[in-house]
Amino acid sequence: MGTRGTGPFQSDLADDFRDWLDGLPSQEAAAAIKEALQRVVDSGSVVGGEDGAEVVAAAAYVLGHAQDSDLPTNSEGGPERPLPEMSEPVRALARQALRRVLGDGSELAGGWVDSSSAAEWRQEVQLILRAFDQL
Repeated sequence: MGTRGTGPFQSDLADDFRDWLDGLPSQEAAAAIKEALQRVVDSGSVVGGEDGAEVVAAAAYVLGHAQDSDLPTNSEGGPERPLPEMSEPVRALARQALRRVLGDGSELAGGWVDSSSAAEWRQEVQLILRAFDQL
């Protein structure tokens, strides 16, 4: 996976996911985001790296479109067009999925272990997670 930084949209996987979402009508993009979140929540003991990257990007999309969010998720490659506002059940799903990405068994989190940017990546994801608690 190619990464340019620790932000939610700073990897090749997140770019591919965003590009795919950008090609969908907004209702289908919202459904695809929910599907990505659900896939991680429902995964077994291991969360795949690609799924993890998609969840971080999907959660940032959800936050970027929440009315009360102060998180600047539309910068650095975020969504270019508005998506429908996500319901509380989808936001709760995002919180669950982010906890899985941060936890044991996450290939994405494990991939940052030896990196000097691991703490910064973890902090970025935790910032997204905490923002959900403020909505």
